[in-house]
Amino acid sequence: MEPQRMRIVILGLSITSSWGNGHATTYRALVRELVRRGHDMLFLERDVPWYAAHRDPGGTWAGRTELYTGLEDLRQRFTSEVRGADLVVVGSYVPQGVDVGAWVQGTAKGVTAFYDLDTPVTLAKLERGDFEYLAPHLVPGYQLYLSFTGGPTLQRIERELGSPAARPLYCSCDPELYGPGAGRPRWDLGYLGTYSDDRQPVLERLMLDAARGWPEGRFVVAGPSYPKAWCGRPTWSACSTWHRRSTRPSTPPSASR
Repeated sequence: MEPQRMRIVILGLSITSSWGNGHATTYRALVRELVRRGHDMLFLERDVPWYAAHRDPGGTWAGRTELYTGLEDLRQRFTSEVRGADLVVVGSYVPQGVDVGAWVQGTAKGVTAFYDLDTPVTLAKLERGDFEYLAPHLVPGYQLYLSFTGGPTLQRIERELGSPAARPLYCSCDPELYGPGAGRPRWDLGYLGTYSDDRQPVLERLMLDAARGWPEGRFVVAGPSYPKAWCGRPTWSACSTWHRRSTRPSTPPSASR
């Protein structure tokens, strides 16, 4: 029996630019595979200057991608698509995400979901009353709370925030782009990710401690937003290298080696 074709709308941070935005890799892989399964995909992205100035080269993504300038533009141009979709997903860090979420919940006739690719940050924000892209009163209105976090945190989201169904939807990448390369390996261990204070203690243990203990190895850290003091720190081992950024389409050859 053929699977039912669904009309799916995703309102996400950005699929067109990976500039300081790890969401792009997951969204591109997710949308591509859903299209391959026969679903009709529409990705809606707020057109903001910092992503507009850093669109990734070769930017033809699976499905249909549309930019909107603000809430009024979103409502005027895409109400019918949201109303007619079988599933509408609002992602974390969507600009004006609370207003967008309220509009989606009041407009969509199908299933609505919140996709949290920043769950620890989201929960910390809610605890201190920072409702940048999600507010507590919206959580019960999403039929699904999809999170890149698994385990007991999902039960906490259901118990404390009133989600009807919190389920894992882990971050992913396209194996056709990020599979092992054919070239000779340049690094023994690498880390690719945006700087974040809460990740640094683990990164220290994973990369820098290992590099100090294995001077014959080759280690690399790559990603945006690292403070200058961290990048030029004297604790870097002689066998460690740091790169500020690599645009996603050109990342796989270097990342896989």
